[in-house]
Amino acid sequence: MGYVAVKGGSDAIHNSLELVEFYRLKDAVQPLEIEQIKGQLRLAVDKVMGEGGLYSQEYAAIALKQAEGEVFEAAFIIRAFRTTLQRRFYSETINTRDMFVKRKISASFREIPGGQILGPTRDYSQRILDSSKAFETIEDVKKFVEYFKLSVDENQLQEIIQYGKVIDLLANEGLLKPINPKEDRKLVDITREAIKFPAPRSARLQMLARAETGGLMAMGYSSMRGFGSVHPTVGELRYGQVPVKLKDPSGRIRYIGKIEVTEAEMIASTSVSKKTEIPSYTVGYGLCFGQNDTKVICMGILDTTMRNPDASMPANDQEFVLYHTEGIESMGFTNHLKLPHYVTFQSGLKNIREAIERKTATQTQTSPSKAE
Repeated sequence: MGYVAVKGGSDAIHNSLELVEFYRLKDAVQPLEIEQIKGQLRLAVDKVMGEGGLYSQEYAAIALKQAEGEVFEAAFIIRAFRTTLQRRFYSETINTRDMFVKRKISASFREIPGGQILGPTRDYSQRILDSSKAFETIEDVKKFVEYFKLSVDENQLQEIIQYGKVIDLLANEGLLKPINPKEDRKLVDITREAIKFPAPRSARLQMLARAETGGLMAMGYSSMRGFGSVHPTVGELRYGQVPVKLKDPSGRIRYIGKIEVTEAEMIASTSVSKKTEIPSYTVGYGLCFGQNDTKVICMGILDTTMRNPDASMPANDQEFVLYHTEGIESMGFTNHLKLPHYVTFQSGLKNIREAIERKTATQTQTSPSKAE
C-alpha cells in the first residue's frame, strides 16, 4: 500500500495534537479531577479497563480525560500503556464463589441461594432525562450520601456470607451436559501467542473479555434473532469484589487485593438429533472487569455459539466473532483509512480513466456514421 508523507511532516502532526488539546481546554472551565471521573463515570472507566486489558481505575480515568471521553480511544491508550509494563507474576485462578456480592440475580429461578440481590442497576428505572443534574452541587451530593447512610438500618445488617451457585441446582440433578473430552482445553495467553483457529476456549474467553461491548451485543443479538441457534436464559449474573492471589517464589499463596468483576452463567438447552438421546442444558460463561452486565451476558451467549461451529451462522464462526468484536484493532483498521492513500487511489483512478477511454474509442469505431 502506498503512503506519502503529510505536508509539513512532524510539525504539522505536532500542530494537530496541540489543536486537539486546545479543543479540550478552550472553554477554560474547571478541569475534571481523576477522582471525579472514577466516581461519577465509573461504568465508562470499567469499559476502558476491560477493553484495554488493564485493571487500574486511575489509569483508565486518566485515559478517559485525555481522550475527551471517547471510550475507544481511551481503551487504545490503555492497551498501548499495558504493553510497556513488566510482567512478574501470573495470578492464581480467581474463585467467584468467594465474591463479596454487590449484585446477584437469576432469570432462570425465582428462588436462588441467598435470594435475588438487585444491587446497583438501572434495569428497573424509567429512562427519563433528569434535568436537575444540570444544577447539581457538592451540597446536593453530600446531602444525598448522608440521607442514604441514615436510611440503612444497622440492626438489619447481616454477616458477610458466600452464596452457592445457581448452576449447582442443575448440576445436582444431572441436567448439565458433560464436558466434551475432545474439546481443546489448553491454556493460551493471547497477549503472548498469536491467535490460531480453531482457538481453544481459554483464548476465546480472553478475547471476548477484551472485546468491545457493542460488538459483542451485535453478535449475541444476531444469534437470538434467528441468525444463530442460541437464545439462552440468565442462570446467574453476579457483580462484586473477588480476591486475587498469587504464588510467590517460595511457593506460598499470597493475597494481594481485590478486583471488581461481573460474571454471567448463561443456560441454554442442547439440541438432540435422536429420540434416544437425553436432552440437557449447557452453560455459557462470561466475566469482565468492573460492572458491565451487557458484556458478560453476550460473552455467555457467544461462548455457547462458538462451541458449535457453523460457518452459515456469523455468531457461531470463531474467526468472524473474535476478529470483528476486537474493538482496538477494528478501530485502528477503520481509522487508518484517513491516512494518505494517494498513490494507490491515483493508480486505480488511472486504470478507470484508461478503461473509459478504451470503451469510448470502441463505441466510436463500431457506431455507424451520420452520413450512412
